[in-house]
Amino acid sequence: MNNVAFALLLTLFAGLATTIGSAISFFAKENKESFLSISLGFSAGVMIYVSMIEIFNKAVDSMSGVYGEKTAYVYATIAFFVGVLIIMLIDKLVPDSINPHEPKEMLYECESSLTELECQQLQEEAKNNDELMKTGLFSAIAVAIHNFPEGIATFASALVDPNLGITVAIAVAIHNMPEGIAVSVPIYYATGDKKKAFIYSALSGITEPIGALAAYVVLLQVMNEAILGFLFAGVAGIMVFISLDELLPTAEKYGQHHHAIFGVFAGMLVMAISLVLLS
Repeated sequence: MNNVAFALLLTLFAGLATTIGSAISFFAKENKESFLSISLGFSAGVMIYVSMIEIFNKAVDSMSGVYGEKTAYVYATIAFFVGVLIIMLIDKLVPDSINPHEPKEMLYECESSLTELECQQLQEEAKNNDELMKTGLFSAIAVAIHNFPEGIATFASALVDPNLGITVAIAVAIHNMPEGIAVSVPIYYATGDKKKAFIYSALSGITEPIGALAAYVVLLQVMNEAILGFLFAGVAGIMVFISLDELLPTAEKYGQHHHAIFGVFAGMLVMAISLVLLS
């Protein structure tokens, strides 16, 4: 039971690291769009790099002992694109009224004292805030989905070897910080409410210990290396889709092209260095 409690605490620490990224984002000056663009690009870079370099390879490694390396790679590839199809289907089934990808008219009525130009500016600002809020919420859902199997992996690692569990938890925590930025920055810019942005980033990370609890209660009874590999590969596909379909277009919209691209490669570089140091 002591090992179980320790493993759960590690996953809680790793999951709530999203709030550290959220807190960091609040140091940016309000309405500084270049920071928003770089932050979203940074988060996309982290998610793409982690998905393609680490999570996908973990999936292959997990399944190699069961199916052999070549077959494991084929299955991981299939699972990756199944993950992409799942998140595409979710995106398609979400009603247009709450889907951040679907254009819609803003129902914003201007006061009679405003000029037509002032009215148009207010309508555009309301539209941008609406899109930012939905970007933040969609990012929170994406982070929550991918944190669930990470919680399982962290929990299982800590049960097998506490030292390994600490290493995995630190690596996951580093991953989660920019993800907290991806969730909180759009919500903060849309609402101006730091508390709301912080809460949503915390909620996106709390699925990590929930995944650990699920592993303890249910999944440890049926979990094996093959299932874990399929989960990781599917999650990688989901993260790449979210990065390319949501984070990068939004980053481009709120800053210059080079701001977004700089953020992408900065995120990749930071994640690459962290993985080398923790390997």
